[in-house]
Amino acid sequence: MESLKPIKRTPIRIYFGKKYYRSKRYFDWVFGNKKFSMKKEDQPLKHQVFAHQTLLLRELKNVDMWLQHNKVKNLKIATQKLNKIIIRPGETFSYWRLLGNTTKRKGYVDGMVLHYGKVTTGVGGGLCQLSNLIYWMTLHTPLTITERYRHSYDVFPDSKRSQPFGSGATCAYNYLDLQIKNETNTSYQLIVYLNDTHLVGEWRSETPAIQSYEVYEREHAITMEYWGGYVRHNRIHRKVFNSDKIQIDDEFVTENHAIMMYEPLLEQETVTSKSI
Repeated sequence: MESLKPIKRTPIRIYFGKKYYRSKRYFDWVFGNKKFSMKKEDQPLKHQVFAHQTLLLRELKNVDMWLQHNKVKNLKIATQKLNKIIIRPGETFSYWRLLGNTTKRKGYVDGMVLHYGKVTTGVGGGLCQLSNLIYWMTLHTPLTITERYRHSYDVFPDSKRSQPFGSGATCAYNYLDLQIKNETNTSYQLIVYLNDTHLVGEWRSETPAIQSYEVYEREHAITMEYWGGYVRHNRIHRKVFNSDKIQIDDEFVTENHAIMMYEPLLEQETVTSKSI
């Protein structure tokens, strides 16, 4: 089981590290061999594959609500960029390739940012809720996740958690990206928008889904480390069902290891989510 320890990096190390990894990403965008999805279609594709929604405003310990309201402003801008994007066979969806940098000039405002396990603020903060949603929905489709980064810190307790721990995707422009490749023979379309209370998403396709999925966690554990803190672990799997709802596979998805920033609970519930 992987052991983690908090990392202390100097501001200079962080600054030049970001410059280096951002440069690598720009080089890949321009000179790499991936064909990125860039086009939208106003008319939604005919068949819904999976849909999910997450609450916009949540009361989090030691987090001011103005950060939550600013997050909503940032999500409105970001969803307009991604809504109705089409991923054709052979194309790759890149979260940051489509969104671009989150600057004030584009209308983004200060929102909550998690930096090495601590809550801070930054322009465009809060967009991890959108990358989390897209990742979770994609686990319920035949699309292939080719790049995803786990959260290194477990910052908030499981109050009202509806998905397994570690079933999201952290993001940071542009080096921590979420990339999804369409290795199927049909086009898919991402639908994302906000209503009064929730961030809403769908994956749609040209043809009806022939499989459905149930995502769940295994081997959940909390370990006390030699340096005095706690680390949380699990493995994410998904059951695959055919059109007759008969299970035909059980696939390993990923494993998670995160430093806990709060005292662990004595008992944890195992949470699963079935496709709809």
